[in-house]
Amino acid sequence: MIRPAALLTALLAFIASAGLFLLAALNHLPLADWPRLPFDASQMTTQQIIFAYAVLPRAAVAILAGAALGLAGALLQRLLRNPIADPSTLGVSSGAQLAIVTATLFFPEVLDGYRAFVALAGAGAATAIVFLLGWRRAFEPITMAVSGLLVGITCSALSAAMTLSQGEYLMSLVTWNGGSLSQQDWSTTISLGLELLLGLAVTLLLLRPLTLLGLGDSSARSLGVALAGTRIAVASLAVTLSAGVAAAVGLISFIGLAAPALVRLLGVRTTRSILVLSPVAGGLLLWFCDGIVQLVASSAGETFPTGSVTALIGGPLLLWLLPQVRAVEPPHPPDSVIVSRAPLSRLVLILCLLPPLILAALFLARLPDGWILVSGNLFWELFPARWPRLVASAAAGGLLATAGAMLQRLTGNPMASPEVLGVTGGAGVGYAIALSLSAGANTPALFLGAGGGAILVLVVVALFAAPRHLPPERLLLAGISISAFSSAILSALLTVGDQRAWQILAWLGGSAAAATPATAAFLAALTVVVLAIGLLFARWLTILPLGPPTALALGLPLVGARMMMVLTAGLATAAASLLVGPLSFVGLMAPHIAHRAGFEKAGSQLLASTIIGAMLMVIADLGARTVTFPYELPLGLFAAFAGAPYLVWMIGRRP
Repeated sequence: MIRPAALLTALLAFIASAGLFLLAALNHLPLADWPRLPFDASQMTTQQIIFAYAVLPRAAVAILAGAALGLAGALLQRLLRNPIADPSTLGVSSGAQLAIVTATLFFPEVLDGYRAFVALAGAGAATAIVFLLGWRRAFEPITMAVSGLLVGITCSALSAAMTLSQGEYLMSLVTWNGGSLSQQDWSTTISLGLELLLGLAVTLLLLRPLTLLGLGDSSARSLGVALAGTRIAVASLAVTLSAGVAAAVGLISFIGLAAPALVRLLGVRTTRSILVLSPVAGGLLLWFCDGIVQLVASSAGETFPTGSVTALIGGPLLLWLLPQVRAVEPPHPPDSVIVSRAPLSRLVLILCLLPPLILAALFLARLPDGWILVSGNLFWELFPARWPRLVASAAAGGLLATAGAMLQRLTGNPMASPEVLGVTGGAGVGYAIALSLSAGANTPALFLGAGGGAILVLVVVALFAAPRHLPPERLLLAGISISAFSSAILSALLTVGDQRAWQILAWLGGSAAAATPATAAFLAALTVVVLAIGLLFARWLTILPLGPPTALALGLPLVGARMMMVLTAGLATAAASLLVGPLSFVGLMAPHIAHRAGFEKAGSQLLASTIIGAMLMVIADLGARTVTFPYELPLGLFAAFAGAPYLVWMIGRRP
């Protein structure tokens, strides 16, 4: 039964949303000049045509898109019994985004009339991967959320790389990726309305099995529910609703997460009531957010895609909902407490791989006719440009790997890294703040801004996790939540389109092409300093994974040790991110490769991780500038192509 309080709250939300719409509409056209139904363009002024075919359809699309996403989120949360499931956290929207971007750039004729089917194919593929990963662990909530977010990161990295490689489509794709509700007619309203009505009708048919699923699999099966068929039907409906919205207006994040959460916050508990009220809450929430966007645009002159604004609620909301997620099993003990010794020969073998990589980076080139080894005058002409990017790339990889090894031991989390814990996202926000404070910010100012943002994120994650004693998987999700919030801020800034936006966009991809001898020398020196600090405090890094009680019993200055490691990892991440951008996953891969090679003691793992990280980034730089010749791919995103799938594979192989 729907409570009166819920109805009153919905009424107040409607009044607030309608009020914002009226303010924006009146700024555009006085009430006395509003066109009368039925609309006849031949009898209207230009302003009235804009109002009838742009302003009004935009409001309708906001309500319908929000309702569709709210229903999709409620279906997924009920199906998986997971309060943080929604099209954003399960990678559904990012899969649709990747499919649309790919079709736009390479198969534009497919989009004509088939845009929804393209989005549906991408969303379905991403969802299938996430569900296959979750199936091995009985769709455990944390596994599903982490898998979905990482599949989403992979799809977003691919989308961003392709977007950056096609300059003629750049700003249009950036705006679409941000989720723009701008309309030119009523066609999108009609298609979304039909889609929503069909979704509601199918939901009513699935209401009984969805209710019984809440009793548990065994009880539902005994009452005649076909578990596999029901899950496939519900997941297909949620994916179809999400893909339809993505095809129509772009990425609108976290509405599907927020709408059911707001409904439950009002005290609504029954399946029927949640499924009925979630579309209402989603529609009102997106309409309200769009009203704020239009009001700001009319008063300040800056226009932001509504999707980038709704994404701002995602990170805080995920952190708030995180303690409510049930855990079905205790966390695995961290692998890093094992203290076996790897033979020195393995380290020598790794070092022997460096010279061939260095030679390839310096001598190998790709021309229209194929691959060549440069020599003679051509080599010396290229050498002044190649050696700084070689040294800078290697140093950035080493810094990220060292920071990753420190964070894994600091948190006792084998999946921690600067990218996954949101540290690079925080560095990006700090970078953007430094640009905002000074349009001509120099490298030291950008470094301080990025360093401050990275350290702040680490402190926030630590403060959030400490009183709750979060297991590694939840700590990982907390970091990804903060990363999502940081990405939303950057996405909103990107849509402004001024010089600052172009600088942020260039940083997001990462490139070693702009590395100078001074940059290379600074990063190389910082790598040596960070590694020396890590080796100097190797005892701390050996004890920290054993837990606070053991660390205190062994006389470790716990607060000081943690702050030292946080500061060191934050500065290392900030410096590396200035070159490679926010996403590479080298900080995740290198410590794991070192661990699998047998380097499990703190000192040896740090040293091996640094060398492996440098090698990985040199390989990434070589691939970024040669694979798509004559175009150069973003360095950080090229590295992420291997890193994100690697982390997804790690999740999938864990028992």
